[in-house]
Amino acid sequence: MAQGQGQGQGQGSQWREQPSSRGGGGDWQRDVLRELGGGSGSSRSGTDARSGEHPGTDTRPDEPALRLVHPASSQPTATAAEAGPGTGGDAPGPYDAPGGPTSPDPTSPDPASPDSTSPDPASPGPTSPGPASRARAADEPAVERPASPVAPVPSPGPARASRLPEAPAPESSPALDPRLLLALGRPLHGDSVTRRTGRALRKLTSSVSQDVAEQTRIARELQRPVTTGRVVAVTSIRGGVGKSTVSALLGRTLNHYRHDPVLTLEADTALGTLPVRMGAEVVRWTCADLAPILHPSMRLTDVTGYLVPVSDGGWLLPASRGQVGPPLDMTAYRKVTLALRRYFAVTVADCETLPGEVARTAMDTAHARVVVAPTTAEGVGATRQVLDWLARLPHSALATTVVALVANTPDTLLDEKAAAGHLRESGVTVVTVPYDRHLAGGGPIRTDLLAHTTRQAVLRLAAEVMGHAVRVR
Repeated sequence: MAQGQGQGQGQGSQWREQPSSRGGGGDWQRDVLRELGGGSGSSRSGTDARSGEHPGTDTRPDEPALRLVHPASSQPTATAAEAGPGTGGDAPGPYDAPGGPTSPDPTSPDPASPDSTSPDPASPGPTSPGPASRARAADEPAVERPASPVAPVPSPGPARASRLPEAPAPESSPALDPRLLLALGRPLHGDSVTRRTGRALRKLTSSVSQDVAEQTRIARELQRPVTTGRVVAVTSIRGGVGKSTVSALLGRTLNHYRHDPVLTLEADTALGTLPVRMGAEVVRWTCADLAPILHPSMRLTDVTGYLVPVSDGGWLLPASRGQVGPPLDMTAYRKVTLALRRYFAVTVADCETLPGEVARTAMDTAHARVVVAPTTAEGVGATRQVLDWLARLPHSALATTVVALVANTPDTLLDEKAAAGHLRESGVTVVTVPYDRHLAGGGPIRTDLLAHTTRQAVLRLAAEVMGHAVRVR
């Protein structure tokens, strides 16, 4: 037996010195012999096979590769079972289903065979083939080696979705030219020094119990729990009456009192001012950009990556990047609002003016509606026509509509009480928002600079809106 082993070693040395006629050469023969010896249980069986002790075995030295390319089916199976994890024996084949293993194909190459890409069980390191194995595979004729699939069948899931082409990310743009921010100067307080001093003196002599009770009632209304996300649509009959200002005030107030996430969405692409009023410095993703990206499998952390965080809390989704672009269509608005309702308890939508298509859709699908009316004869008359239109909808929307009667100038000729009474005749709730110097100056809104009467009016408006929105099933 020692002679047979010596003969086998000499013959192995001769194979290492003389390259194969197929261009193999190198140390791959020694690796193959060692693997065959490990698969059979000892190196003696491989030596005896080469020395001719097993009858009927052809051991011609010029055909070792032919026998290795097409091994017996039992030997590679045992080798793969003994290899264990980390050596390629447990890895599924290219035709294996993602859910579990399948029966091996006798015509396909075995992953545990020496010609596959599995590493040598005795050699440490990564599972990639060595240089000698790659050189031999490149020199072998294609007719002597069974064809392997080009690539394994990909399994459905996040891996496939990540390979899908994605739209290029838009570039960030400033919400307002920095030179205009400098031109604004120092913002004014909503109340003058005289009014603030007089209110401080009245607090010393008046009872605070009534104020505390009213503040508690309003806070309870604002913090009412919701089962599903609520959408509040804000619109007006014409632009420039304070629609975006009211939307920003509602978004900030709800975010201040509620503990769940609040989103302020801009659905007016006609160079809306909501990002500026919310204090956003730059805008990037718009409502139209986000519509084809939203997917039910996205989490809140994924969605907020496309939104603009507001300085004092909450999130903002603008409708434009400060440029005139295509208008937001009804399909994109419905898709965005329906998708984002899963992540935000309240969504305040700053819609376009009536009778635009998106505004009509928003007023028809929202849980609560706010119609902003200027304190002018023309504005109050046009708003009354809008309320009459809402009353003719299939499901009456007047029960969930609140009118914000905004004073844009300190010298208003129209009697506010008479205007509010004319609007209440249609059956809606009217909240008067008085003139505020801070809001009239434009630019980012600072809630600490609002007038006392403005803060009280906004609190009543937000409480009425949330009360209507929660009652809707």
